Amino acid sequence: MSKDEVESTFFRRTSRWKLIVVLLVLALFVTVIVSLNVGYAQIPFPDILGILGKQIPVLNGFIDSSLISPQNAAIILQIRLPRILAGVLVGAALAAAGVLYQGVFKNPMADSYVLGVSAGAAVGASLSILSGVGFVFLGLRLVQVAAFVGAVSAMFIVYNISRVGSRVPVATLLLCGIAVNFFLFAVVGLLEVVAGDELHSIVFWLVGGFSNVLWRDIWAILPFILIGIVASYFYARDLNLLAMGEETAHHLGVNVEKSKQILLVLASLTTAAAVSICGLVGFVGLMIPHLTRLIIGPDHRILLPTSTIIGAIFLVICDDLARVVATPFASTLELPVGIITMLFGAPFFIVLFKRKKQSCAS
Repeated sequence: MSKDEVESTFFRRTSRWKLIVVLLVLALFVTVIVSLNVGYAQIPFPDILGILGKQIPVLNGFIDSSLISPQNAAIILQIRLPRILAGVLVGAALAAAGVLYQGVFKNPMADSYVLGVSAGAAVGASLSILSGVGFVFLGLRLVQVAAFVGAVSAMFIVYNISRVGSRVPVATLLLCGIAVNFFLFAVVGLLEVVAGDELHSIVFWLVGGFSNVLWRDIWAILPFILIGIVASYFYARDLNLLAMGEETAHHLGVNVEKSKQILLVLASLTTAAAVSICGLVGFVGLMIPHLTRLIIGPDHRILLPTSTIIGAIFLVICDDLARVVATPFASTLELPVGIITMLFGAPFFIVLFKRKKQSCAS
C-alpha cells in the first residue's frame, strides 16, 4: 500500500470516528432532555426547555419567566438535573475506567472489582455509616470522602503487594486484586452483621443510587472524572500497543511499567470519584466497553471516547427506569439504579457466552 493510500485510509477512518462521536453526543443530549420529563410529576417539554434556557445568559432575556412554574423549576433544577448529570458523570467514568482496566489486563472481563477498588470504597462507606458522624469536607459528606479514600487505598495496597522489584506482573496484580477484593467484601459482610439500625443504609449504598445526589457532590467529583478521562485518552496508543504484548510494546517505544502505573491510577481515581457519590453500580465498567468493542472495534483511540459516551447514556436510561419501574406498585417508590444495571448486565453476558459457545462448537 502506497503512502497516499495509507493517508487516505486514515483520513476516512478518522472522519468516520468523528461522525460517530458527534452522533453519540447528540444522543446523550437527547437522552438528558427526555430524562428530565421522567418522574412522578409530569412537566411539559416546552416548560423544561424554558427552565433550562433561563439558566443560559444569552437566552434568558428571550424567555418569559411568568410562564415558568417555580415548583416545576425547583423539580428540574434541584432534583432531576443533578441526578441526571450525576448519571452522566458516573456512567462515563465507570465505562472509561473499564476500558483502561481491560486494556491493561488484556482481559475483556476486567473492571474496578479486579483491583479491589469497589470493595475498598464499600469498606470506607460502611465504616463511615456505622460511625454516624455528620462530617463535611470540601462539600462532600463523610461517607463520600471515606468511600473515595477506601477505593484509592485498596488500589495502592494491591499494587504494592503485587510489585516484584520495579515491575508489576499483570497476572500477579490480577490475583492479588481478586484476593484483596474478597477480603474487603468479607469485612463489609462483618460490618453488616454488626450494623444494627444502620444496616439499611449500608445495603442501600452498596446497590448504588442517585436519589441523594446534590449539586455540591457533582462539583466535587467533576475535576477527578474530567482529568481522568482526558488524560487517559493520551495513552490510547499505548493501550493499542500493550494489546500486542508487553514485549512488543516495549520494542515499539512504550515504557510499559510507567504506562501501566499511570493507567491504573487514572482508572482507580476515576472509579473512586464516581462510586463515592452513588455507591457501587455494577456491570457498567464491564459491559459497556465489551459491547462497544464488538460494535466499534478494538482501537482505543475510538473505543475510549465512544465507551465513555455510551456509558453515560446507558446509566441515565437505567436511572430513568429505576425511577418509574416501581410506580405501578407505589407512586413514591424507586429502585436503586445498581439493581437495574445488574438486571441488564447478567443476561447480556449469559447471551454473549452462549453465542460464543455456539460459534466455538461450529
